[in-house]
Amino acid sequence: MKISATIITYNEERNLPRAIESLRCADEILVVDSGSSDRTIEIAEKLGAKIIDSPWPGYAKQKNLAAERAENDWILSLDADESLSEALEAEIWHLKKNGPQHDAYTMPRLARYLGRWIRHSGWYPDRKIRLYNRNKATWTGDFVHESVKVDGSVGHMDGNLLHFTCDSLSEHMKTMDRYTTLAAEQLVASKREITWGRLIFEPPWTFFNTYVLKAGFLDGVEGLAIANMAALYNFLKYAKARFMAPGRE
Repeated sequence: MKISATIITYNEERNLPRAIESLRCADEILVVDSGSSDRTIEIAEKLGAKIIDSPWPGYAKQKNLAAERAENDWILSLDADESLSEALEAEIWHLKKNGPQHDAYTMPRLARYLGRWIRHSGWYPDRKIRLYNRNKATWTGDFVHESVKVDGSVGHMDGNLLHFTCDSLSEHMKTMDRYTTLAAEQLVASKREITWGRLIFEPPWTFFNTYVLKAGFLDGVEGLAIANMAALYNFLKYAKARFMAPGRE
């Protein structure tokens, strides 16, 4: 079993070294870059990755391109702000030695937010399919929240995929602005009706669900920030969609 690790990048000089250095279990590392202006390409080359330049077509399409250009059928797909934990790396080595029993594998994703590992707030275990046979699986999703669709069996790993999110609230706000725009575009494309009820009631419900029902309060002040940001995310998503929609009131 040989594995090609793929990472899509745009100006990821800060995160990329950590991601690539965690991929000792990969037989090949591909970095698909969409026009970085920082040291991303230089760092990737220095760390032995194969570079592919590709204009940005969207998250799912870029990740499918990476899989298509890989030498091996088994794909380990990471975002630049992620890395393998030692436990997850050991599991993958074991899988390579003994052979896969499934067509794809999920792994729990543990996020670090404002300097704290988040184990509640609906953020954990946040299982994602990141290891898969490209002949049995593909990335789907036109705008945001892309995911792997598998035509076959799915197994589960126990080791954590580490996700290094935002180091500051201002960084979170910038990221949220970009993702809420994509989410709004997806809503408009789906022709989903955006009612006043969603704008008024969904944000406070999201806060309550995240902070109380999903035990965000156990994540300290960081959990409070997550709940507030989640509520704001939903408001901005729906508000932007209303302004984008043709024939809005």
